[in-house]
Amino acid sequence: MVVRSVIKPSAYADSVALMLVQREVRALPGVQEAGAVMGTEANKELLKDAGLLTPEVEAAGPNDLILVVRADSEQAAAAALERAQALLARPREAAAGGDYRPRTVASAARMLEGANLALVSVPGRFAAGVAREALDAGLHVMLFSDNVPLDAEISLKQAAAARDLLLMGPDCGTAILGGAALGFANRVRRGAVGIVGAAGTGIQQVASLVHLGGAGISHALGTGGRDLHRGVGGLTARAALAALAADPRTEVIVLVSKPPDPQVASTLLGLARQVPKPTVAAFLGAAVTGEGRVRGAATLEEAARVAVQLATGREPRWPHWEALPAQEAARLAPSQKFIRGLYSGGTLCYEALLLLERYVGPVWSNTPLDPDRALESGTRSREHTVVDMGADEFTVGRLHPMLDPTLRIQRILREADDPEVAVLLLDVVLGYGAHPDPARELAPAIRQARERARAAGRWLPVVVSVCGTEEDPQDYHTQVATLVDAGAIVQATNAQAARLAGLIAEAAGSRGRERPPVQVPPPAEVGPLPDAPRIRSLLDGPVHVVNVGLEMFARSLADQGVPVVDVDWQPPAGGDRRLMDILDKLNA
Repeated sequence: MVVRSVIKPSAYADSVALMLVQREVRALPGVQEAGAVMGTEANKELLKDAGLLTPEVEAAGPNDLILVVRADSEQAAAAALERAQALLARPREAAAGGDYRPRTVASAARMLEGANLALVSVPGRFAAGVAREALDAGLHVMLFSDNVPLDAEISLKQAAAARDLLLMGPDCGTAILGGAALGFANRVRRGAVGIVGAAGTGIQQVASLVHLGGAGISHALGTGGRDLHRGVGGLTARAALAALAADPRTEVIVLVSKPPDPQVASTLLGLARQVPKPTVAAFLGAAVTGEGRVRGAATLEEAARVAVQLATGREPRWPHWEALPAQEAARLAPSQKFIRGLYSGGTLCYEALLLLERYVGPVWSNTPLDPDRALESGTRSREHTVVDMGADEFTVGRLHPMLDPTLRIQRILREADDPEVAVLLLDVVLGYGAHPDPARELAPAIRQARERARAAGRWLPVVVSVCGTEEDPQDYHTQVATLVDAGAIVQATNAQAARLAGLIAEAAGSRGRERPPVQVPPPAEVGPLPDAPRIRSLLDGPVHVVNVGLEMFARSLADQGVPVVDVDWQPPAGGDRRLMDILDKLNA
């Protein structure tokens, strides 16, 4: 066995291309394992776990592209690395809009008649520059990219507000505009419920449950996870709330977020009080006192339930699968005590952390509720642990786990070998932009995990929530059936899954306590809702998209019949940091 690597300094390839290269090389004869990633510390740690750490890999920097293989022979390793480099050099085909692909946002906007929004998913260090190009071209922006500095976010949002443009993001994973699903979003029926969310999978959970409950979605506007922080001040949320307030198709509004900054929350609730429509505020972990047309919700599930009731006058009826926590706990071995949650959705992970504390006490995480419960490394569990595998440490230079489940599958099997693990808790998120068949990818790992535990004399419950609809490309019912066939205990909502995992651990001896919610101050006396005619015009539709970055998003939009042009984007100076610094100085 040999491990060999090639390092490409300051090279750029999008994460979809890297995933495809990794998969193809891994399948070559004589190859045991392969990696194609950027040289971040987190990626190098994961390569070390996979037995792929060479001295060259260890020395690589975060802007360097790593190609590494473990093979049966020197000949097989050399052939695999040669193939990997050939695959990376292969020109991309146009994802949409014919063979020609413009090189700039401005030329793409001129090329696409009626262009009104840019979907940006380039690496974070380039994202602010591309978003500013889009604003300069008069486009609204959905900024999918993460790792954008806070000062750049504030500057972009102020520039957008000055032009009456909507800037969703950075780190905005989900939006639905007039039925068009952008980024990671579910296919849902159109209806009367509008969503403003600083939480991608939070929006997806609420939108899917509203659909499954018999109502529909007018629009879902993402803001980015930091929008309700004090420094940003909810600039996007305020504009989105004003647009939905004026939108004639929207009759009920849902606000979704982790606990906002108190002052920002008070301002937002003050604005919501002016909206002549009922508003449901789901600030996870925070208590919102209902007042007038504003109502609070403790979980995403409750927010969807209240929204459906307000929109239809009926109680929603969601799928229900019976599970008996005491029966599951009775089959555990004495050593089995702890929950291990492996999440692809950040907001779903956060909601699980909140709910589990009631049953098992504080939980370790890479995104903990309290700083003293931060894991030293997200790749190592201890006691009760819930990990957001879509966090930056896992996705810089790699695909999000909703697209590439490789790391989560490896982690499932590793946790299954731990004799102290009592429950595995997972989410499966469907929709446009996500993996085409996540259940088929995860099912063999779930089956193998349970078999390995059984061979070691242990029973291993695997609790899974499925977020999606029967209209999603993956088909909700098929995904559920595949997971159940693999032995998973499927639940209709993330809250139900977290409660079930908590009850199993509680029955096995864990003890928890209710976390007091953060108190949101009363609604502030604020000025009138901002007027936003250009944003209202965007909601009137139809949306025409300039895509910059992941071409799969352009393909997804084209499949939905949305007019889209895919930009042939390359980083400035080929991504070479030194040359970029020189160019910045010349342009200063």
